[in-house]
Amino acid sequence: MGEALHELRVHQVELEMQNEELRRTQGVLETLQARYFDLFDLAPVGYCTVNEQGLIQQANLATAALLGLARDALTQQRFSRFIVKEDQDIFYLHCRQLFATGALQSCELRVKTKDGSLRVANLASTAAREAGGMSVLRIVLTDVTARRLAEDELRIAAVAFACQNGMVITDPKGVILRINPAFTRLTGYEADEAIGQTMALLKSGRHDAQFYRRMWESLGANGRWQGEIWNKRKNAQIYAEMLAITAISTPDRGVIYYIGSFTDITDDKEAEAEIHRLAYYDALTRLPNRRLLDDRLHQALAATARSGQFGAIFFIDVDNFKALNDSRGHEVGDQLLIEIAQRLRAMLREGDTVARQGGDEFVVLLENIGTETAQAIATSKRLGEKLREVVNQPFIFGGGCRYHCRLSIGVSLFGKNDSADELFKHADLALYEAKNSGRNAVRFFHPTMQAALDLRNALEAELSQALESKRLRMFYQPQVTAAGRVTGVEALLRWEHPQRGLVLPSEFIPLAEDTGAIQWIGLWVLETACAQLKKWESDAHTLDLQLAVNVSTRQFRQPDFVTQVRNVLRVSGANPTRLKLELTEGLVLEDIEDTIAKMLAIRQLGVSFSMDDFGTGYSSLSYLARLPLDELKIDGAFVRNLSGKGNDAIIVRTIINMGRELAMKVIAEGVEMMEQRDFLDINGCHAYQGNLFSPPLPLDRFVDWIHGHHAPS
Repeated sequence: MGEALHELRVHQVELEMQNEELRRTQGVLETLQARYFDLFDLAPVGYCTVNEQGLIQQANLATAALLGLARDALTQQRFSRFIVKEDQDIFYLHCRQLFATGALQSCELRVKTKDGSLRVANLASTAAREAGGMSVLRIVLTDVTARRLAEDELRIAAVAFACQNGMVITDPKGVILRINPAFTRLTGYEADEAIGQTMALLKSGRHDAQFYRRMWESLGANGRWQGEIWNKRKNAQIYAEMLAITAISTPDRGVIYYIGSFTDITDDKEAEAEIHRLAYYDALTRLPNRRLLDDRLHQALAATARSGQFGAIFFIDVDNFKALNDSRGHEVGDQLLIEIAQRLRAMLREGDTVARQGGDEFVVLLENIGTETAQAIATSKRLGEKLREVVNQPFIFGGGCRYHCRLSIGVSLFGKNDSADELFKHADLALYEAKNSGRNAVRFFHPTMQAALDLRNALEAELSQALESKRLRMFYQPQVTAAGRVTGVEALLRWEHPQRGLVLPSEFIPLAEDTGAIQWIGLWVLETACAQLKKWESDAHTLDLQLAVNVSTRQFRQPDFVTQVRNVLRVSGANPTRLKLELTEGLVLEDIEDTIAKMLAIRQLGVSFSMDDFGTGYSSLSYLARLPLDELKIDGAFVRNLSGKGNDAIIVRTIINMGRELAMKVIAEGVEMMEQRDFLDINGCHAYQGNLFSPPLPLDRFVDWIHGHHAPS
């Protein structure tokens, strides 16, 4: 019995030791886990993970700070929404290379924060496969904005110091610390002869003490001085130079250096002009850049405060520029921007400014346009329309190609109490309104635009819940032949909003495009359409109908879009030959090679293609002939004004003939009157869609309509 008790005690001791070891191990694990989360959250660089669909799964505090959002708000956001549109191709290529190789890849691109400011970020990424087989990107983001700005400033400074201007750096007492080669060429003094001397080394004796006293007073009050001065070279020759002196100060030490730049005013000033151009002018168009524009805007605001005269700032965007750039090449795009700059400048007064923001964006600054609001608005509106008109005149490129360019313009007036930041924000809102209204328009900022923006943000939040709450609806509009036979139907999306009622796609699809929601909405539409096609196979009235579905740009540009279509067809069991995808001109021309490859892959499944809204964009006939299209769809805007005469009639006839020559079907949408239908029929278009035959109908009403309209074949 004693031995058993002894063994029991030994066993209990061993258990206690094991428990103590377990507690120690648990403590170590908890410490390591806490240390990991501290490292993750408090890392000085951003870190996030992104899934195959481009959605952010995790993000640390540095990522949230860089993008200007709370970390919780980043989860499930599309990472690409924070990237400026001009750099999104860089990101897509970056992702493609990562998923293809899995090796560490890096790139630099610009991201847009919540407050609208731009930052430059370096992405160092790897692709990994997590538990469950899902592939993710692990991205380290480093904010390199300051470095990029510093590099730009250093480049300008290096050019300046190596230029033809004499450059000299002194301490606060005027003792020379450094000179450039041009200093030696202009003065004759080598570095070992000048460094350690004061600037009195160059005194000519032609200026009195009062001249130098005023110079130092200006330096003390303004931190700079510029003017003509007589100096003396080493060989005793007196010469005139244009001298500019700038004080370099720090908050705690005051003036630490003076930088002098001078040139013989009889010499060639080309280097000086080049420095100024690098700092203040756009290299392509020779227009002022954002830096010079900011300077002139602040001067204009100060002048407005004194004079009481209104001014105006115009934000100008070239409509559909990317399509031209992609289809015709960057040389043509650059040529267009140069000619636009020349036309804009020619329309302005001598004291007005036109600047290039970058890309296809221009800014016009007007001053002294009246003391009354109505007068200032009228003057600005007249100029805005003139700018649109002059740019809309045809551009002639190499080979005799004619191109008509259109502008979207946002205008904000300013008076004595406005700030530069507010003006840029207001003009940007007005430009957004001009684009949102259909482009090729002039819009003025109004406080209601901010309310509209707030409404848009609210709609964005509600739209994200629309599919989950089953608020999206499919409507159907039949497509008929000249003989009245129904051959197809277009699926049209509607949003049944709890307060606003039935919302049309024109009101929420652009929002869905901007937010990325269009990808899941588009997939839902495709799945719903294919499921409906399968159901229609059991009804003799709908068995032969072809169903057309609109595809958005962002939806089509998904790398796995072909796979999505294939999977939806497989799961639904729908007949692929009964599915037709409608693409817009802008979509197909955005990346022509990728477009053709995807269209060919989808066409092999049996699906056909229609080009929607044909004639409203910029189409190259050479590209059109390469696209595997089955149908051209004449835009309703041309059909609306058909009378047998005028440009719309000519355009419609041209589209019909073009379709016939390319062996494509041609259908017209927006047919509402018999005279439109008759015109189309006479000119060779024998397929129609519009309210003349039937408006878009919900499913149950469409089924009733189709049963009452024709007998099964």
